[in-house]
Amino acid sequence: MNRFFKKVYDYINPTVNPELEPAFDEWQKHIPTLWLLGKTGAGKSTVIQAITGSSAVEIGNGFQPCTRTAEIYQHPTDSPLVRFLDTRGLAEANYDPAEDITMCSGKSHALIVIMKAEEPEQSSVLDALKTIKRSGKIKHLLVVHTAINSLTDSQERERAIFYNHQRVMEVWGIKESVWQANNTDEQLNTYQPIGVDLIPDDQQYIGLDTLNAVLSETLPMLSLLSNKQAHSNREEQNFERLRKEVLWYAGAAGASDAIPAIGLFTVPAIQGKMLHSLANQYGVTWNKKDYAEFISMLGSGFLLQYISKLSVNQLVKFIPAYGQTVGSATAAAMSFSSSYAIGRAAAMYLYHRSKGETVSKELLKTTYQQAFKSVKKVAEQQVNQNNLNSKDSHETRK
Repeated sequence: MNRFFKKVYDYINPTVNPELEPAFDEWQKHIPTLWLLGKTGAGKSTVIQAITGSSAVEIGNGFQPCTRTAEIYQHPTDSPLVRFLDTRGLAEANYDPAEDITMCSGKSHALIVIMKAEEPEQSSVLDALKTIKRSGKIKHLLVVHTAINSLTDSQERERAIFYNHQRVMEVWGIKESVWQANNTDEQLNTYQPIGVDLIPDDQQYIGLDTLNAVLSETLPMLSLLSNKQAHSNREEQNFERLRKEVLWYAGAAGASDAIPAIGLFTVPAIQGKMLHSLANQYGVTWNKKDYAEFISMLGSGFLLQYISKLSVNQLVKFIPAYGQTVGSATAAAMSFSSSYAIGRAAAMYLYHRSKGETVSKELLKTTYQQAFKSVKKVAEQQVNQNNLNSKDSHETRK
């Protein structure tokens, strides 16, 4: 193995690992948080179950207290990509959402108001919503009307949904002409009423596609979680099992690369940890020869582009004003996308190696390129949204 590959191997596998906890902590700050506001029995846990695909038992056992009036559920549990904050205190007199507002502020989040279509008494929800609105810290609002089929008469159902929805929009300051407007070709109307009837045990998911589409518009990361494609072979099926873990590492790499001077050391280390974790999943151990083969299969220009882009991105971040905005965002999106693509290509390489098979250079190279393109736009949107929310949070604290 030539000296160039040895340098890259040592770069990804440093003898002394850099301190990665700050990088992972930075990612934890930006994990999208969905705040569910609704009365007991409105269907909050069922909505979470439908969005995540988790079982009712997982959801029930997964909530952990995070404030005096709310509990938090992380998905996936070990390498979370999204959090759900479930307000439990609405039935209590004089519920104060201050702690919950603080919990959500500064994150890429959405406040999801969940109302059972047949229940017009929503005063506790509306009172809490007024306080949240006055805080100015929560920007995104979705309204989900559950159990819509409990109202069998279509006109009665429409009237009930309109009544509850209109009151929420009035509190939030959204005109009727806005929330009733049709979607445009470029963007969904996220203020529209979302009617669902979700019965996971019976695989009944009325309105789930619309809910997922609106959530993906509001929180780009969710589009990657809900993007389940048909698998043409066993390797693709196997990667689907590991996809969330790869996304978590990619998110951590992107979040750490938004900080000047940090990404140059943390991004390769995070990618190295990802590669070792994937190898463990396949029962394979990396060595220098394997690294050299894997990297060379990605193309002769891959390493030069990788190192030059990483170095240039770090330098750009030190440019006053530009570096802390455009420079950091570009670096973060690039590291997110390249980390995911490396993980996807590595999973293919390791799968075939664990089977004693070979994989063609062209297939591996194409897989890397397609994976990079598949997340690039979402990575850019997520990073920009993180920056906006961090700015809003900073200005609110002034």
